[in-house]
Amino acid sequence: MVPGLVVVGVDGSASSLAAVEAAAREARLRGAGLRVVHAFLWPLMRVPLGPSPLGPPEGGLRNMADQLVAEAVERARAVAPEVDVSHAVVTGEPLTVLEAQSRAAELVVVGSRGMGGFVGLLVGSTAVHLAAHGRCPVLVVRGQPAADGPIVLGVDGSAAGEEAVDFAFAEAELRKAPLVALHAWTTWNASLPAPQDASAPYANPPGALADEEERLSAEALAGHQERYPGVQVEHKVVRGGTREALIEASRSAQLMVVGARGRGGFAGLLLGSVSQAVLHHSHCPVVVARGKE
Repeated sequence: MVPGLVVVGVDGSASSLAAVEAAAREARLRGAGLRVVHAFLWPLMRVPLGPSPLGPPEGGLRNMADQLVAEAVERARAVAPEVDVSHAVVTGEPLTVLEAQSRAAELVVVGSRGMGGFVGLLVGSTAVHLAAHGRCPVLVVRGQPAADGPIVLGVDGSAAGEEAVDFAFAEAELRKAPLVALHAWTTWNASLPAPQDASAPYANPPGALADEEERLSAEALAGHQERYPGVQVEHKVVRGGTREALIEASRSAQLMVVGARGRGGFAGLLLGSVSQAVLHHSHCPVVVARGKE
C-alpha cells in the first residue's frame, strides 16, 4: 500500500459515478490524490476505435471512453474541488486493470454494479473479484449510508481480520465517527476453550463458550483503542449468525468493514462467505480489507 492515492474505477454507469463521489470524499479525508481509471476493453477485441467515416467526428469508442472519464473527473472535482484529480484510460479488462492500479493505492473504490450488470444481480463480478484480489482495501459503494451512523466492523478474532480492524479504526478517526465492533458467534463456529477439568462430567462450566468469544473479540481490538483514543468504540458480542448480524447492523451504518476471510476460511479461498454475503446484501457501502500475504 502506498499512501496518498485513491483509485476509482469508472465505466459510465450510475453506480460508477456514485463511486466517483465516494472516492472524492475519501481522497479529501486522507489529503490524498484521486485517480479516475477506465479499463478500455475494446482494443483487445480488434474493433475500430475511431469515429465512423459517416458519423460525427466526436463519435467512436475511444472518444466515448474519453468522454465518460471526463464526466467522472468533473463529478469528482465538483464534490471535492481541493483534491488533485488525475485520470487514465488503460487498455485491458476491468479486473486486471484495477488490480494493477491497487498496487499503488491506499484504497480502490468501485460501484456495486457496472454497465454489464444483469437485472437482479446485486453485486457485479468486478466488485466481488476485486475485493478478493485487490492489493489494498476495496470500497464497494452500495446501499444508502446513514450519514450520522457508525462504522460497523466485523470482528472474528482471526489473523486474517487484523487488516480490517486497522482500517476501521483509521477510517473512524478520519470520519470522526463512532465505531461498532461486532462479533457474532454460534456453537457451530465458536472455538471451544480448553477444559478446566477433563475429568468432570462437563469439561467446561456453563457460559465458558460465551466468555471465550468475548476474550477473542477483545484481543482482536487490543491496542487499537490506545492508538486511536479519539474513536468512540462500542464492543458488541452477540450469539447468532455472523452474516445476519452484520447485514442487520448495516441498516444504520455509514460504512461496513470486513476482512476478506474469517476464522473458518478454507485454504486458498480468497473471499469468504461472510464477506460475499455482506457485499451482496449490505444496506451501506462495504470495505473489504485483505490480510497481509
